[in-house]
Amino acid sequence: MSASALSTLTAALLMVTGASARQPVSVSARVETPAVHDDEAGGNADADDPAVWVDPRHPGRSLVIGTLKEAGLDVYGLDGSRLQHIPAPAAPGEDAAPGRFNNVDVVYGFELGGRKTDLALVSDRGRDRIRAYAIDPAAVAAGRPPLKDVTAADAAPVFSASETEVDDQRTAYGLAAFSDDENAYAVVSRRSETRVRLLRLEDRGGRVGYRAEDTLDLPASFTLPNGTSWTPCADPGDHAQVEGMVVDQEEHVLYAAQEDVGLWRVDLDDEEFGRPRLIDRVREYGTPWTYDAEEEECVVDTAHDPGFGGEHLSADAEGAAIYHAADGKGYLLASSQGDNTFAVYERQGRNAYLGSFAVTDSAATDGVQHSDGAAVLNVPLGRSFPKGLLVTHDGEATPADGEREGTDFKFTGWESVAGAFPKPLTIDTGSFDPRDPD
Repeated sequence: MSASALSTLTAALLMVTGASARQPVSVSARVETPAVHDDEAGGNADADDPAVWVDPRHPGRSLVIGTLKEAGLDVYGLDGSRLQHIPAPAAPGEDAAPGRFNNVDVVYGFELGGRKTDLALVSDRGRDRIRAYAIDPAAVAAGRPPLKDVTAADAAPVFSASETEVDDQRTAYGLAAFSDDENAYAVVSRRSETRVRLLRLEDRGGRVGYRAEDTLDLPASFTLPNGTSWTPCADPGDHAQVEGMVVDQEEHVLYAAQEDVGLWRVDLDDEEFGRPRLIDRVREYGTPWTYDAEEEECVVDTAHDPGFGGEHLSADAEGAAIYHAADGKGYLLASSQGDNTFAVYERQGRNAYLGSFAVTDSAATDGVQHSDGAAVLNVPLGRSFPKGLLVTHDGEATPADGEREGTDFKFTGWESVAGAFPKPLTIDTGSFDPRDPD
């Protein structure tokens, strides 16, 4: 959405609600990864979603793993340096789609081949699979590439009924992983659809497979308070998809960002989806729109906004992350891609909104725009990030030459975020162990 359209929408909301929008506070990133470029010379690399793996013995050697879509995965140290690159799988045939890595998350201590193994799980949007990569702490310590593909050869498409259907690209999209005392799971959304599926991971002879446990279809249309029906903005034939997701492992709750709708809360009861509850709406919720076929995009009619939207998220609602604190407290973060901010909600209760922040330019890095994925940890990560870490995708990285468009990931110390708010957020290092969430 353009800045002028956003200003018009904000003004309309103020006229309808009489509310005054709380201004986002500004924070600065400390580290950025090398910019990647979505062109032939750059290997069609387009950064999208990060995850953080915590080294159990040396937290300062922890890793950030980021998806690059068609270009696969990059693995970074906490100084932002690239430690490993993993290409996406090639197309299995001349007319088939190649691999395309969309979202990534980490599972700790999965029993694989008789050994507890930490895994990076990736949604392969191109081939409609979940890819699994074992993370080797010894390789990290020795300076060797730490990730190894351990995906089962018989891993089936997550949503597609056939390989032909895979090539229609209504495939695995967003991903969030979690585990309980006995099993590990991945929640996966479907591109261009409202469907979300729960998978349980399986050890198949020392390789990682999965099977479906439950499926949830979020609404594709909504009845507005004035009794009219509204369908969210989408390309012809598509529906309002979900991408950004996170599971609160202690509370067994899934948060799912339906891009043009808002943020859903879904209880996970005995590894089944409970009834979804919409805890916040995007500003554009309920606003009429038309499809511009020439530009191949939706045009939101802000002049006729009925005022049913929220105040804290601008479409697309994207990356979601949980900051844990003691006694069930902490925060839910959501990327408000349309206005380059991140909304902060209470983790407990009814997820009350607390404020928003933006990652802005500094002497060390440029700011963050159009962010997709995010990850946050309260774990002290050595000298680099002793108070915890926030990693955000930056959809408009500023390269050194100032001309070539790029994307990257930004690393921000949690204390910078917490201290920026008028009433500082909690800094609660070490109260949550990602390896033993219960």
